[in-house]
Amino acid sequence: MEKIVIVGGVAGGMSAATRLRRLKEAAEIIVFEKGPFVSFANCGLPYAISGEIEERDALLVQTPEALKKRFNLDVRPLHEVLAIDPQEKTVTVKNGEQIFTESYDALILSPGAKPLVSAIKGLEEATNAFSLRNVPDLDQIMAHLEDKKPQKATIIGAGFIGLEVAENLHKKGLEVTILEKAPHVLPPLDEEMAAYIKNELIKQGVKVLTSQSATAFEKAGQEIVLEDGTVLASDVTILSVGVQPETDLAKRAGIQLGHRGYPGR
Repeated sequence: MEKIVIVGGVAGGMSAATRLRRLKEAAEIIVFEKGPFVSFANCGLPYAISGEIEERDALLVQTPEALKKRFNLDVRPLHEVLAIDPQEKTVTVKNGEQIFTESYDALILSPGAKPLVSAIKGLEEATNAFSLRNVPDLDQIMAHLEDKKPQKATIIGAGFIGLEVAENLHKKGLEVTILEKAPHVLPPLDEEMAAYIKNELIKQGVKVLTSQSATAFEKAGQEIVLEDGTVLASDVTILSVGVQPETDLAKRAGIQLGHRGYPGR
C-alpha cells in the first residue's frame, strides 16, 4: 500500500490530502501539522477581532476526527517535521517531547508561510506587538484587547490583511493609525486606485501615514519611533508587512524543487 506524507495542513496540505484520497482510495495518507489546527478560515481571522464573526469556533472548518471519518486521513496536529532524508525516504517529526521518524513513498511539502517580522529595535521587548496569521495569533490579540483595554492601535503594513485588521479594530472602537512604507496603501494597486481607499479610510476616522516606517519600539512597545523622528503612542500594534516561507526543509534536505514547487526534472 502506498504511503503518502504531507507536511502542513490548512488550505494547501488539506486540499492535497482530500484530492489524493479521491485519486488513491487505498493509499495511507498522513498529514503532519505544526500548529494545533489543521483546517481554519484564514480570511475570517480579522473579522473575529471586531465580533463580526461572533464565535471563535466558527473559524474552525474541519477537525482531525472529522477528516478521519470522512476521508480516512491520518491528520496529526502539533507534529512538527524537523528534517527530511530523501535517500531513506523518512521524515523526522517532533510531537511534544517525543521525536520519531516516519517513512514515506511519496512526500508533499505544504508548510505555508509565516509573518515577515522586520528587525526593528526594541521589538523583542514590545509586549503589545502581534502578528495575525493563525488562530493562536488571534487568541493572543483577543486576550490583550480584553485584558489591557487598549485605546490606540497601530497597524504596520497597509496590505490586504493590514487594512482588514484596521477596519475591525476601528469597529471595536479603537483609534487606529496605519503605517505604510510604500507611497500608498495597498501597494499592489495603482496609486490612482489606492487613493480612493486611503480617502475612505480617512473619512472613517483612520489615520494613514505613508512613505514612513517604524525604526524602533520604546517603553515596551508603547511608543513607536518613525523614520522622521515622529513618535506614535500605541497600546496595541499589529505587524502586517508580509510573509516568508515557514521552513527551508526542502533546501536543507537537498530536494530540488521546480516551477511553483513541483519536483524539478
